[in-house]
Amino acid sequence: MGAVPRGIDTARGPPMTVPLRHFLVGIGLLCGALLVGIGLVVDAVPGLGGLVHVHLFLVGWVCVTIMGAMTQFVPVWSGTTLRSRRLASAQLALVGGGLLGFATALALGRLGWLAGFGAVMLLGFWAFVYNLGRTLATVAEFDATERHFVVALACFAVLTGLGVLLAADLGSGLLADLGVSHAGVRGAHVTLGVFGAVLTTIYGALYQLGTMFTQTELRGIDHRLRAVEEVGHPVGVVALAGGRLVGATALARVGAALVLLAALGFAVVLARRLVEMRVERTPMHTRYAVVALALGAWVATAAPAWLRAPLAPEHVLGGPGGAPLLLLGVVGFVIFGTLYHIVPFVVWVERYSDRLGFEAVPMVDDLYADRLAAADGTLLFAGTALLVAADVAADAAGTALAVGLPGVALVGLTLVTLGVAVFAANALLVIRRHSPGTLARVAFGRPGARRAVGGGVIDGAEKGESVDAADGE
Repeated sequence: MGAVPRGIDTARGPPMTVPLRHFLVGIGLLCGALLVGIGLVVDAVPGLGGLVHVHLFLVGWVCVTIMGAMTQFVPVWSGTTLRSRRLASAQLALVGGGLLGFATALALGRLGWLAGFGAVMLLGFWAFVYNLGRTLATVAEFDATERHFVVALACFAVLTGLGVLLAADLGSGLLADLGVSHAGVRGAHVTLGVFGAVLTTIYGALYQLGTMFTQTELRGIDHRLRAVEEVGHPVGVVALAGGRLVGATALARVGAALVLLAALGFAVVLARRLVEMRVERTPMHTRYAVVALALGAWVATAAPAWLRAPLAPEHVLGGPGGAPLLLLGVVGFVIFGTLYHIVPFVVWVERYSDRLGFEAVPMVDDLYADRLAAADGTLLFAGTALLVAADVAADAAGTALAVGLPGVALVGLTLVTLGVAVFAANALLVIRRHSPGTLARVAFGRPGARRAVGGGVIDGAEKGESVDAADGE
């Protein structure tokens, strides 16, 4: 796995508008999730507001962002061609539209609507899984990143099916007739979602990005730790999900131990990449450093809770402080850190790649505002730390977070929301100032040209779409 890939051909992915649409929609849904979270703290959200908050965050932001990033960069890194650009566009409409309907039904208490909107989301996720699965099927030999992505895609396929069953059960009590409990299916659904789909994708991506963006290579103990993670994490996720599904404490405990061991090993690998880094530090590296620290802290808090009671609903994401550590400190900072390169990169490719060697052009990291990056990083870190502290204190006091420490939680959520707003402004300014067209055209229309970095200049999307035979699907 080279530190810097050669001949990156962006023509192999979909038009750059596809990932940008996913990223912009994801940021919008994240803002909605944070506002709902603030509403929950002050008791101003009707219906099943907690489920609205969770789904807008995990499905709306995390999964939609992952879908956009994987759809763009899997073909690029794997040296193959995306199976279908049409499916890449359709997946966002189906998941986004289904999610908004699903969240509305939860807020209004219309439980009978949930299965229908859940089925729409299911179609979107399965379109994504099919499209990326068929794309990866053309690769002759998988590397570590591609192996992780295959596991993640399998988890996406299963967890979304379980999600539809849960939605149907809320409206009709379906699961009682199938002989399984709602709590068991929910535990398996969350486990496959957070640890199977999301965390596996993050591990796979960072094996590639962590070396490339630090100009380092895995060496020595890194290879042994990666081998432990590559086997232990997927096996652990399946065991933990299965144990939670059928109520088998011993099986879940074994799975929990494997997931924790894999997470600790990966945290060490990532930290070593950052320590050995041979390039100038950027906002991306700073956020990755937070990820390594947060992942280690999550293992420390999750281990006692999971090894003692892995089936407990309050321990589904770990111990006290585990949810904000994992979802914001690890998942959130990975996404923000990676987007600090991806968004400027896709814009740079459109605007400047064909000028390289003929005139002075800015570097990718020159496109965003450094001060805004520093501001959003500070806000996000401080907000996450407050949420972790509030969760730990509330657990110690034996109260719910919103009941126990509403002031601290409210301040934390407010800081995170402000940090997201600053990040979004920075990303939008990159698109507005440097894109070849207007913001609306870049996000929702077709760019005028698509470039190949390291492989010359190719025709514009309007001219070149017909060359992709997969578009005929």
